Amino acid sequence: MSEAKVMNRSLVVIGAMLIQLALGAIYAWSVFTPALVEAGWSKAQTQMVFSAGLAFFAVVMVLAGRMMPKVGPRNLAIAGGLTLGLGYLLGGLIAPTNFWSLLIFIGVIGGSGIGLAYVVPIAVGMRWFPDKKGLITGLAVAGFGFGALLWIQLAGEWGKLIATMGLGVTFAIYGIIFGIMVVIGGLWMVFPSEGWKPAGWMPPEAVAGQTPAMGTVDFESGEMLRTPQFYMIFVTFLFSASAGLMSIGLMKLFPMQAMQANGIAKEAASAIAGFAMGIFFSLFNGGGRIGWGIISDKIGRKMSIMIMTAVQGVMMLLFPFMAGTPALLYLAAALVGFNFGGNFALFPTVTADTFGSKYVGQNYGWVFLAYGVGGIFGPILGGKLGDLGNFALAFTIVGVLCLIAAGVIAALKPPVKSGEPTPASA
Repeated sequence: MSEAKVMNRSLVVIGAMLIQLALGAIYAWSVFTPALVEAGWSKAQTQMVFSAGLAFFAVVMVLAGRMMPKVGPRNLAIAGGLTLGLGYLLGGLIAPTNFWSLLIFIGVIGGSGIGLAYVVPIAVGMRWFPDKKGLITGLAVAGFGFGALLWIQLAGEWGKLIATMGLGVTFAIYGIIFGIMVVIGGLWMVFPSEGWKPAGWMPPEAVAGQTPAMGTVDFESGEMLRTPQFYMIFVTFLFSASAGLMSIGLMKLFPMQAMQANGIAKEAASAIAGFAMGIFFSLFNGGGRIGWGIISDKIGRKMSIMIMTAVQGVMMLLFPFMAGTPALLYLAAALVGFNFGGNFALFPTVTADTFGSKYVGQNYGWVFLAYGVGGIFGPILGGKLGDLGNFALAFTIVGVLCLIAAGVIAALKPPVKSGEPTPASA
């Protein structure tokens, strides 16, 4: 009897959360930027390191999906953890305030490590929990969201690592911690034996002569990319992610402007906007990953994405009217964060539901590229229109796109392989 078959699947949950907590380091970059600016960096340089990390995260994730069947999820996760840890460790030891050093070690190498490991707990979790795909994916990616808050506070207000030890030591400490966490979590990243299923659970069955039910046919990446369903999911994720990522970039700047126009002093407006982003958005972003995962297990992935994107669209349209009032801003930040977090629980699972769980590690890498495109489109749209003094138009545009996304996903139907052999019979 194999190790995978006898392993307690709850260990997969623990391993997944350990891995994702460490990978959430990428969203903690903002805690380092003030010290780097003080060291002579431009603001643009600080964002270039962050952008490099996001870009290599997304691109390497596609490669990681192709590598997983060859090297196995455990080895892939461990390789990702060691790469991430080494990037931060070398960045801290070699030249912790040199732009090119951190661009290479933390942006390129660190981002690549995250890309190698990110999809592993999602793919493994779905195979061990086919009965609760939404919940297990939500729990895994919630670690990514909450991890950012943990690393920000440890380096900043709570732990004061930067203030007491400096940037270099903080980077090195984080590199060691990240490597250890991902390696330990990676030990439990193994697939169950072929044909394994939870006691009492029966998979959906395809009915002869009818369109196959969602998830009953496994598509390899090449087959998936030839279906309209892939592009429907991609566009929906792109529009939804663009709205959330634009909001992150403007969550402090625009409300400060709106509140000052309503007579609130600049210092008070800054504190209120910071609280909205740092507490309400951040906590509900993490909670939305679990919440939407649970909801989707009950009402289905397609319906969940329809509701999430429609509500996000309405919130984007209302945000300009809510941003200038503190109580309404807190409510808006919470709802926008909750829906933004839902993307990371719902799109991996709708990918598995539509194209099968067997190749989700490879397939979700392609879908996740939508997030990378959204990371360019959304923030640039908000910044350009903000420079023109028209933040409201930026929110209106992404709001309409989210409503369009809800309509696109509503038309999603199970894909059919037209005259092509299935992976099993190829």
